[in-house]
Amino acid sequence: MTAIVEPGVRLPHTAEQVAAYVVATAVWAPSVHNTQPWQFVADGTEITLRADVGRQLAVADPSGREMLLSCGAALFTAKLALRSLGYVPETRVLPDPADPLLVARLRWRRQVAPAAGEERLLSQVTRRRTHRGGFEPVPPPASLIQALRQEAAGYGAALRVAITDQGRAALAAITQMADRVERLDSAYVRELAAWAPPPGSARLDGVPPSAYPAHPESTRPNFPARDFARGRGWGLPSSTRISAVRFTGAVCLLTTPADGPMSWVNAGQALQRMLLSSTASGVAAALHSQPVEVGWLREAIREQLGDGSYPQLVIRLGIAIQDAISVRRAVPSVLRTATATVRTRSGSPAAA
Repeated sequence: MTAIVEPGVRLPHTAEQVAAYVVATAVWAPSVHNTQPWQFVADGTEITLRADVGRQLAVADPSGREMLLSCGAALFTAKLALRSLGYVPETRVLPDPADPLLVARLRWRRQVAPAAGEERLLSQVTRRRTHRGGFEPVPPPASLIQALRQEAAGYGAALRVAITDQGRAALAAITQMADRVERLDSAYVRELAAWAPPPGSARLDGVPPSAYPAHPESTRPNFPARDFARGRGWGLPSSTRISAVRFTGAVCLLTTPADGPMSWVNAGQALQRMLLSSTASGVAAALHSQPVEVGWLREAIREQLGDGSYPQLVIRLGIAIQDAISVRRAVPSVLRTATATVRTRSGSPAAA
């Protein structure tokens, strides 16, 4: 395979180079615990995106909902990369009911110049970080929140904003309860530890100490962050901030009208679009999956919604100084060619 380049670098439009560029961009999508649960297969002018069940969180995500949401975020990013090269992505999501791990097929045949807004989003792909803490006492612009709601709607999802103190407190209390329930589950604690490498680790997945603060930041109402360090003092030291008091930020809930693989993939696409738009506007996002990982608490949120919608993720938006450094697996570890795939499955070279 030809040399792989960084996202944002224009490539000659050979199919092999396009695939390498697209995957080099897509791997920067967010994923639960940075599990990066995806595999790509290139076949001429087609890329197949598959969920990597070996990276699924068996305890926290037994249904694979968060795995497919993560893959949806990667799918949106892959399409954005194609647009940056001037290609129009032709996408089939979950095209084979008999193969539930086949998330999408992407083809590119037509060319149309990318819009300025698409290039703006692409420029944020490697800058975006998941925030794990409080925010400055400056609310995100109302115009941004409205734009994010429209973006979510474009993928059949909804971004709901908790506008009352009571609503924010209720979501915070459910998140706190979910966090306590999960921390009392020894299997969950072991699973979380498996995705939290120690300082100095050479791993290119999981949540490294460079991605969270050494001292958790409490807000009021408090939305607890994951305890990746497990009390060992790992993490980033406190940095100089504009304000010593940390704020919760705008509390939002990402929901879908249905609850199944298609809804999960589309929620992931909506999530990544909103995160990139937020980053471009100088707004950080904290993601809380705890309350939707505990079944009875997820149902409690659903009952409060009162319209039959399904909660997929709690999101807090605000202004923050972000020092986090994330990691990603190298492209060759997640991208194969169709010929290599057939050779691996059959044990012999594919027929010409």
